[in-house]
Amino acid sequence: MKIGIATDHNGVNEKKILIEYLTKKGYEMVDYSPKNDPLDDYPKFAHKVCKAIQKHEVDLGILLCGTGIGMAIAANKHRGIRCGLASTVDEARLARGHNNAQILAMSHKEDIDLLRAMALTFIEEHFYADERHVRRLKEIEEYEDEY
Repeated sequence: MKIGIATDHNGVNEKKILIEYLTKKGYEMVDYSPKNDPLDDYPKFAHKVCKAIQKHEVDLGILLCGTGIGMAIAANKHRGIRCGLASTVDEARLARGHNNAQILAMSHKEDIDLLRAMALTFIEEHFYADERHVRRLKEIEEYEDEY
């Protein structure tokens, strides 16, 4: 499985640690923010990962920034993209299991062990595909198509 990952100027070290960790777990990592500077803006990195998912260049994405909120907002502007913001392992699991999210957004300020656990849980979880979850995703898609 190929995972796209990016951060703004916040979370550069955490991103490197996650890349190393997930690579050792057998995942192919693609870094969409190989260079960062103090004035960079998170939306451009979120857009790179979203476009890579839309083009099927990567299977899933991980986004880091100061809170994860900005990345999640930017990612969710893309048609067909579902980005879940998580601050617990259970939220990361449910982002995939209930919402079939393709991207996980996190705050780089979280403990690195928690970041590792959330990322791995997100990647290894599967969409439950229960009728209620499928129905809700269909409602979101219909809303996207309408507007």
